[in-house]
Amino acid sequence: MPYRSPAGVNMTKPRDTFQFAEFFAGIGLMRMGLENASNKFSCVFANDLDPKKKAMYTHHFGQDSHEFNDKDVHQLSAQDIPTISLATASFPCTDLSLAGGRAGVHKGESSAFWGFYNILNSMNSKKPNVVLLENVVGLLSSNNGDDFEDVLRAMNQIGYSVDPFILDAKWFVPQSRARMFVVCSLENYRVSQSNLPPDESRIRPAKLIEFITKRFNDIRWQIRDLPDPPPNSTLKLNDIVQDPDDDSADWWNEERVEYILNQMFDRHLSWIQEHLNNSHYSYATAFRRVRPYNGTKKSMAELRTDGIAGCLRTPKGGSGRQILFRVGHGRISVRLLSPSECATLMGASDFRVSGTTNQALFGFGDAVCVDAVSWIAKNAILPLLRQAETHNCGYCEHDDRHTTVST
Repeated sequence: MPYRSPAGVNMTKPRDTFQFAEFFAGIGLMRMGLENASNKFSCVFANDLDPKKKAMYTHHFGQDSHEFNDKDVHQLSAQDIPTISLATASFPCTDLSLAGGRAGVHKGESSAFWGFYNILNSMNSKKPNVVLLENVVGLLSSNNGDDFEDVLRAMNQIGYSVDPFILDAKWFVPQSRARMFVVCSLENYRVSQSNLPPDESRIRPAKLIEFITKRFNDIRWQIRDLPDPPPNSTLKLNDIVQDPDDDSADWWNEERVEYILNQMFDRHLSWIQEHLNNSHYSYATAFRRVRPYNGTKKSMAELRTDGIAGCLRTPKGGSGRQILFRVGHGRISVRLLSPSECATLMGASDFRVSGTTNQALFGFGDAVCVDAVSWIAKNAILPLLRQAETHNCGYCEHDDRHTTVST
């Protein structure tokens, strides 16, 4: 029997997928997270202006990935976007992080958010029911919180209520990677809002609750009671390493190893000595950072030894490449994390890696944890989309987003 919308429009065949658009798509890990969560998600549009990321994206998803558009987001229009139920936007974090100088969301690369905002605003009745924003946690404090407030108010202005929370990749994979997510839902589908700010929790820590509380009456929130994420990943760094043969050129020579050891604090050297003669290998990762040392500033190699890799970063100038230490059997072996290991640390072990090592490391360092996205999809996005698709709102004649979706 044909499905009839509340407005009486005859829809002869219910659609069985949620079509989505992935903005600032990078290499497509947001898409992977959604598709891993449910086969109901179908990507119909992806956008990123970086040709190297596009090459990795199309290599994995198929050279005929016709949905990929490589225009600058500021040059896109609503007419470029197919009918969608969901839009995702991992807009650039460059000007929101400490490393980027905290210029803010209105300047530099991070101002690309406003290109995305303008597209949504001009979509009018074709706006997607749900929008997922993703960025660094530094967005919360950038310009004393003004940048985050501007982003949330902007989404309010075009009809969305907002639900922010923080997920750390280390709850799913052995990589420390805390990120801010905001699920935005069209006002047509909002349920009653609590009169009080939410309680502090793992996904809404004290600083986020403080931000929400200060602005609770000034922003339209739609904060949902989400389940507690899993505890720290049971996988550890040693579970995901894929060591090459001992004579591989990937391992650093003695001179290079000695050089980095001379860049270490005593506490990190002590860990190496403690594990050096074990009958098994122990692994740790390191980044180079400029730190105070003996009254001056020096490039230091800081070792992380808790079985969790540091946050993957983009290797601009080489400084963002994460270094792997293997210690045991009387030997200290050092190399860079490989692209395939970085893929696994992002929850994308089955990603078909292509390009040079630096291109691959840049792609994964500028991406989102697949498992975190899948958790959001299952616990926040799918319930909202199903609610929207079956909502008796009376405006289904606008488009076909409200067709029934089988669960």
